[in-house]
Amino acid sequence: MPELVFFSGTMDCGKSTLALQIEHNRSARGLAGMIFTRDDRAGEGKLSSRLGLVTDAVEVEDEQDLYGYVVDHLSQGGRADYVIADEAQFLTPVQIDQLARVVDDLGLDVYAFGITTDFRSKLFPGSQRLVELADRVEVLQVEALCWCGARATHNARTIGGEMVVEGAQVVVGDVNQAEAVGYEVLCRRHHRRRMTSATARAAALSPDVLPMTSA
Repeated sequence: MPELVFFSGTMDCGKSTLALQIEHNRSARGLAGMIFTRDDRAGEGKLSSRLGLVTDAVEVEDEQDLYGYVVDHLSQGGRADYVIADEAQFLTPVQIDQLARVVDDLGLDVYAFGITTDFRSKLFPGSQRLVELADRVEVLQVEALCWCGARATHNARTIGGEMVVEGAQVVVGDVNQAEAVGYEVLCRRHHRRRMTSATARAAALSPDVLPMTSA
């Protein structure tokens, strides 16, 4: 039976790499897939991983009907044996419903990939709808690590290396970047304390935390 599967995890845990692997494996067996993405790091209409792999994809617009897009493609003689949706957290709940309809009405497997929560530890609307509708939710087993070495469970937005908790939910950036806006994965403890790798290094170098020695 066709399924809607949501592959979830923090940033930097290999979601896009797995999406590209699924595409490769199925295309090698003669199957044709349709790939949707939104705000990929490689630019518009691309699905890329941090390992350097990249392929073309359909860039999703705000009000785009994904079910209608697949139906139009099929009705014009195109082929689609499955659908991949990367950066699925950026899709609207309505678009997630449309992906579910692709499974139920067209009989195609849909593989959705995305992070569950934003930099404030709040659910993305698209991810929330996927959790509600998916036949399966798979948490990726490639664990991203916090700077302290613990398992990373939270996504942090940084400006100049310092964690911020205010701002628009969607601001495109990448992990471990020192530019104006970047992202870092943290364990819950350091996310709560707003302690990034940069602020941890600064604290370690601060004279206030150095041990006192007697003359």
